[in-house]
Amino acid sequence: MDLDAVRHNTALLKTHSASAAVMAVVKADAYGHGLVPCAAAALEGGATWLGVALLDEALALRDAGVMAPVLAWLTGAGDDFAAAVAADIDLSVNTEAGLQAVVTAAQQVGRIARVHLKVDSGLGRGGSTAADWPELVTQARKAEIDATVRVVGIWSHFAYADAPGHPAIDRQVAAFDDALGVAAGAGLRPEVRHLANSAATLTRPDTHYDLTRPGLAVYGLSPMPHDAPSRTLGLHPAMTLRARFTLTKSVSAGQGVSYQHQYVTAGPTTLGVLPLGYADGIPRAATNRGPVLAAGRRRTIAGVVCMDQVVLDLGDDPVQEGDEATLFGPGDQGEPTAQDWAEATGTISYEIVTRIGPRVVRRYVGQGT
Repeated sequence: MDLDAVRHNTALLKTHSASAAVMAVVKADAYGHGLVPCAAAALEGGATWLGVALLDEALALRDAGVMAPVLAWLTGAGDDFAAAVAADIDLSVNTEAGLQAVVTAAQQVGRIARVHLKVDSGLGRGGSTAADWPELVTQARKAEIDATVRVVGIWSHFAYADAPGHPAIDRQVAAFDDALGVAAGAGLRPEVRHLANSAATLTRPDTHYDLTRPGLAVYGLSPMPHDAPSRTLGLHPAMTLRARFTLTKSVSAGQGVSYQHQYVTAGPTTLGVLPLGYADGIPRAATNRGPVLAAGRRRTIAGVVCMDQVVLDLGDDPVQEGDEATLFGPGDQGEPTAQDWAEATGTISYEIVTRIGPRVVRRYVGQGT
């Protein structure tokens, strides 16, 4: 993992954000890149907030000594809100019941809870509906007056920001502005209003408000890969996935490879085994499709992706046990990219990087590592 790339990308996103602050989203182990190292690098790159999905992720940052503002938004019944309030973690609130749970936690620990009220502006996922919003902001203002809660933020999330010209974007902006007006009418004065994800940070400055909230772009991957690849945006991919051959061997023509023999050698050749499989996050859909750079050439995985292994047909190129292969990286040395893998397997680059599992050792490079 290239932490200099994370710093560079965050600084670039900060430039795009202009006067708005930047919340670097480090949920899902920083999109598979490593929660604490990437959080630190993003803060060094100019982010002043961090965003996570789960409360446990926020608490892990606090346990690691990261004291920047952290918002956790995927919370619910059974979560330890008292621990969150005690650790000065910001909490997203969608409902009156959720607000009451946070109020109770604040009373338990004797501290004012920091909350961000979320409105559903059109995604149809998390957030208060427009019908429920007026009562939610009214109750939140009462909690402020009672000194149990401080409404630090009001926020929402886009459905179509990766399609910059889509009319749903403007509809959501209008709905968000309406919700802000209702909140202001209830007497709420949040510190930050935030709506823009990576795509909107890069393409819709009118949606930046007080705080942008980039995720994927922090790690150098484009949320609009076909219209604006990472390279054209100035983003540097941070993750490179490599493995060393555990075995190479000569086989004859007609040799079936891996389960169900979905690949059969066309002639005498060398097969190489790499110790990565679907237990490590290599999509099984990469069977006979996943691109790999080995011995200076791009190859395609030969046969079915196994739980712990994949096989390459290396032809007559000189490859031996211990030699390195690159599954994906920035693409600067001819290696495939995460986007190449996404296209080969019918998914998105988000999934390619976030699914890399804990058995894969993370090694960090860059200044300060």
